[in-house]
Amino acid sequence: MAQFIKLYDTNPNLSEIDKIIKVLKKGGLIIYPTDTIYALGCDITNSKALEKIARIKGVKLEKANFSFICNDLSHLSDFVRQIDTPIYKLLKRSLPGAYTFILPGNNNLPKIFKKKKTVGIRVPDNNIARALVKELGNPIVSTSIHDEDEMIEYTTDPELIFEKWANIVDVVIDGGYGGNIASTVIDLTGDYPEVIREGKGSLDVI
Repeated sequence: MAQFIKLYDTNPNLSEIDKIIKVLKKGGLIIYPTDTIYALGCDITNSKALEKIARIKGVKLEKANFSFICNDLSHLSDFVRQIDTPIYKLLKRSLPGAYTFILPGNNNLPKIFKKKKTVGIRVPDNNIARALVKELGNPIVSTSIHDEDEMIEYTTDPELIFEKWANIVDVVIDGGYGGNIASTVIDLTGDYPEVIREGKGSLDVI
């Protein structure tokens, strides 16, 4: 049975964050709030946890389009090839924010993602998500959780999320009601930014 941990976005309790970090480091899975929707995540360095998430999503891990959740842009050079100044400026003015930016991956990607040429980077405007990544010391690999109701794409109530996921994941974080609009996805690997999905993030940034 998963732990159900209440955290506040304005000032996440660090002792509770530390509890969650211990779970992540042992290969546990968590459901946590972002600035858009609730997401399923694990430690990027734990291959068994990554495989668990892929199984839950019903995809092959090497082909999965998971996002890397970062605390700020300092992790970019860990996983992304050198980017030019205009793109870096676009990232700086957009993040933290409700965007997923697709960028060219480099040779430091975890072994399991070595064949992928691109990586989706997110820096959510949510203190809980960013505190988790900061204390963990590396990105969280993340994917959105969908609702089975055909009329509702995403579950926004953390108690309902806990009911559904309590026996599948190790921690469900109650960060208050979530949103039901996903992030805006922008591909920055070509000559010009390309909008792959219009979501919560405004297109004015490009």
